[in-house]
Amino acid sequence: MSAPIIIHRPSPTGGRRVTIRGQIAGLAMGDVDVIEFLRRAGLPDAEQLLDNPQWVEWRGGRAHRYEAA
Repeated sequence: MSAPIIIHRPSPTGGRRVTIRGQIAGLAMGDVDVIEFLRRAGLPDAEQLLDNPQWVEWRGGRAHRYEAA
């Protein structure tokens, strides 16, 4: 089973799409945005989840990098 939070590959213009349980949460320009999306989804300790592969899957590119592809 895959992680419930997917941080997709960086877009050509910068930022990464974030999906939570298959629903698009938004376009993150940095970890702060991801944390806010997760907080809005009911995960108040989101900053502790970003490096947990059971919760978050980083696809394409390096984790925590949001520069244009």
